[in-house]
Amino acid sequence: MSTTKATTKSPSIGVIICSSRQPRVCPQITNFVVTTIKSIPFSSNTMTAPTLNIIDLLEWNLPMFNEPTIPSQIHSASDYKQPHIQNWSREISKHDAFIFVAPQYNWGYPAVLKNAIDYLFNEWKGKPAMIVTYGGHGGGKCASQLRQVFDGIHMVNLKTNVELSFGSREVTKKAAFGEDIGLADEVGTGALWDDQRPVIKQAWGEVVELLTPAV
Repeated sequence: MSTTKATTKSPSIGVIICSSRQPRVCPQITNFVVTTIKSIPFSSNTMTAPTLNIIDLLEWNLPMFNEPTIPSQIHSASDYKQPHIQNWSREISKHDAFIFVAPQYNWGYPAVLKNAIDYLFNEWKGKPAMIVTYGGHGGGKCASQLRQVFDGIHMVNLKTNVELSFGSREVTKKAAFGEDIGLADEVGTGALWDDQRPVIKQAWGEVVELLTPAV
C-alpha cells in the first residue's frame, strides 16, 4: 500500500484467525484476505495506511471464560483478576478495528471466538468489525449471528459481509483436512475466490472510511 500527505498515525487492524481446530484452513484464508487488502491502492490526506496484525486464537489458547469480573464494568487491563485476560485486554486495546475470519460450524460460529469476545467489552466497543466467513455455503448464518453479537458489544457492523463458499466437495474435503485449497496471492489468476476480491475490497473500503478522520 502507498499513501500521500497523510497526517495522522497509522490505524492498527487486528485480523483474527477465528478457528483453533487442527488441522485447519483458516490461516490460508486469512492470508488470502490480507494479501487481497494489501493489493488495494491506498491514498489519504488525513491518515497513513492501516497496518494489518494477525491475532491467532489458537496461539492465544484462552481458557473457557473464568474471569470473576464483569467485562462491561472494566476500563483498564489491570482491573481484570487474571494475567491471561489482562494480556488479552491489552492486545485488543491496541487495535482500532478488526477483521474476523471465521468458519461456519453447525450454522453458527466457533466457540473459541465467542469465548474470546465475551472476556472483554469496552476493548471492542465502538470499533469497526469486518466479517469474513467461509464454508460449504459461504457461512451466511455465521455472519448473521456475529452481527448480532457485535451489536451487543457496541461494535460497528459494516454494510458488507464477505462470504466465501468452497463451491465443491473436493475443496470442502481439502479444507476439512487443512490441505492447500488453491488460493493465489496474485489478482486475476482465476484461482479460487479470485472473483470475491471485489467484495473484500468493498468491505475494506468501509473500514477505511470509518477510520478516516473528519476534515
